[in-house]
Amino acid sequence: MPTLCRPAVSVPEHVVTMEDTLEFAEKIHHGKPQLPLALRLIQRTGVRKRHIVQPIEEALGHPGFEERNRLYEMESKKRCPPVITEALTNADLTVQDIDVIIYVSCTGFLMPSLTAWLINSMGFRSDTRQIPIAQLGCAAGGAAINRAHDFCMAYPGGNVLIVSCELCSLCYQPEDDDIGSLLSGGLFGDAVAAAVVRGHGGTGVRLERNASYLVPQTEDWISYAVRATGFHFRLDRRVPGTMKPLAPVLRELAADHGWDAGNLDFYIIHAGGPRILDDLAEYLNVDRTMFRHSWATLTECGNIASAVVLEALRRQFEENAIPPGATGMIAGFGPGITAEMSAGRWALDSRDPSSRPTARSQGFLEPGRVARQQVV
Repeated sequence: MPTLCRPAVSVPEHVVTMEDTLEFAEKIHHGKPQLPLALRLIQRTGVRKRHIVQPIEEALGHPGFEERNRLYEMESKKRCPPVITEALTNADLTVQDIDVIIYVSCTGFLMPSLTAWLINSMGFRSDTRQIPIAQLGCAAGGAAINRAHDFCMAYPGGNVLIVSCELCSLCYQPEDDDIGSLLSGGLFGDAVAAAVVRGHGGTGVRLERNASYLVPQTEDWISYAVRATGFHFRLDRRVPGTMKPLAPVLRELAADHGWDAGNLDFYIIHAGGPRILDDLAEYLNVDRTMFRHSWATLTECGNIASAVVLEALRRQFEENAIPPGATGMIAGFGPGITAEMSAGRWALDSRDPSSRPTARSQGFLEPGRVARQQVV
């Protein structure tokens, strides 16, 4: 079974506290009718601090869509390589061992994808497959894990690198003053994360089953309006209540695997906001402390979009308290409304790294050769 190894996560050096957020919101949006409610909602998020790629005074301005996308390219190229290097080290692999790079981001646009630049600049093989995911928002972290799982099941021995680069502060729109925009301005933070899914061996979550689900008729609840000034985030007030239809889907995923979703050993859940976590704990009948790594991510980093599940998983590794065979679930939620979910067990790798086969040694890269194996 493929194994999701220890992630590497980096947050930028510029810190925005809750007090900073409230102060600047008062200053920039003073007199707007929605501001008092927005300030109360921001305070209820529990976000103590966030990290952004520019000083807050610069982040609150708008130099234009072109300049913002230039900043996105510059910052992503600066910040991704060291995180990737750490993730590869965590997985006991090198760039030459990677068969696929899945790059997820919803906060900037590059074509070709950053994957092409990474392959050329970091020494990945020229036949490394590229899978950019740009439009699943916060759900993309879970989607990347699931697509990595699918690939490794189809091509046993393959290794997949997941990279998440979310620079949410570059999407701030100072002229938008609706509740959703004001709330998102006080909730989202920036982060870069990476993790490797090994097709063979490795310590971490041994992925056993994955699933996707789209809540019908909710595609306009989380969305971007793309205008001359860039991406304008739109958030429907019904979004915090989406755990009611999604909790049964998580239960079904676990039940199909012979497990009880309310009685697992660990949970890596997207921290979209406090109500998401509280409601899911209630509907799954799980003590909220089981979501402690998601809560800590929300408190100390804010909502870092697709990077949330990797940061929460990193914290699970740091806790170093899970025995082999422990059961768990990973879930990311985002636009659609989409849920990307996976189930697996904690596994330790005590074998000699040199004894582990690679995708190349198994020949799956040879022209016309396709492994036929059902995806769990």
